[in-house]
Amino acid sequence: MYSLLDDGIIKNIRLLVLNKKVLTLSREFKTGVVFIAALALFIWGYNYMKGKNLFDGNIPTYFAKYQNVQGLNSASKVTINGLQVGKVQNITFNTDPQKKGQLIVEFSMEADFEFSKNSEVKIYSDGLMGGKAIAIIPSYEGEKAKSGDYLKGSIESDIFSSMGEKLNPLSAKLESVIVSADSLLVGFNDILDTPTRKHLKNSMLQLDQSMTSFKAISNNLNEMLEQNKETLAKTLTNAEQVTNEFSELTQNLNKELTEAEIAKTVKELQTTITNINSIVTNLDKGEGSLGKLLKDEKMYTNLTNASKELEELLHEMKEHPKRFVHFSLFGKKDKEGYVDPVE
Repeated sequence: MYSLLDDGIIKNIRLLVLNKKVLTLSREFKTGVVFIAALALFIWGYNYMKGKNLFDGNIPTYFAKYQNVQGLNSASKVTINGLQVGKVQNITFNTDPQKKGQLIVEFSMEADFEFSKNSEVKIYSDGLMGGKAIAIIPSYEGEKAKSGDYLKGSIESDIFSSMGEKLNPLSAKLESVIVSADSLLVGFNDILDTPTRKHLKNSMLQLDQSMTSFKAISNNLNEMLEQNKETLAKTLTNAEQVTNEFSELTQNLNKELTEAEIAKTVKELQTTITNINSIVTNLDKGEGSLGKLLKDEKMYTNLTNASKELEELLHEMKEHPKRFVHFSLFGKKDKEGYVDPVE
């Protein structure tokens, strides 16, 4: 009876041990499952923060090249016409030795939207205080873009960069002005050494004394003018009267001279006109040599004939000068007789 009791106790103890082992194994399994789930959730969350969603499957990705990404980072949003359609997946340096320093941006397109390879990928500021984002400016002309294609990258100037570009020349000019002003001040300090300062101070003192003397002279002059105010007024009045009388005298004298000259000129003109009329009357009557020449046709004919004969004589003298002038040391005579002139 004792042994049966012991066997029952031993069996119960064994059952308790077996149940405890099963309970212990189920807790370890649960802990492992929770750990694996947490690890998977961490991996998914890490990739999601980087812009990769492991549950989306194969998502088309595209590339763009930039010299400067302006602070763009992974997981930055990609938009088309303001609508978010994807995220930046990765930013790496170009491995081409000839393009060192160039950056390659890889971004995904979650939305089903078609555009061509001629589309532009522009980096812009996402709000005044926000970060950088990518905007796809779609183009529908040309070959359709496929996953893995490279698109043209560009950068949009924000308000601060544009202000910086405009302020850079101004700052350079301001810097040159400051340098010039500094050089001018240095030269001015070199000029204003201790002796020059003393001379300048003495000059200022002398100028002050001169101004004081000029002020005293001005006061004396004012007092003198005040004392002789009535006398100066009378003198000026008399001078004005004398000037007016002299002006009237000059005007009268000019008037008399003008009238006298006009009368004399008119008289001489009348005399000249009378003489001309007399000459014209004599010419018309045929008096005098000129009048006879104008009126007498016979005299005109004689003068014409005489002029013609004189011309023929001069022509003969040019053609045969020896007939009219003969000069010889031995008294040689011209053997040639008279020859009629050639017409």
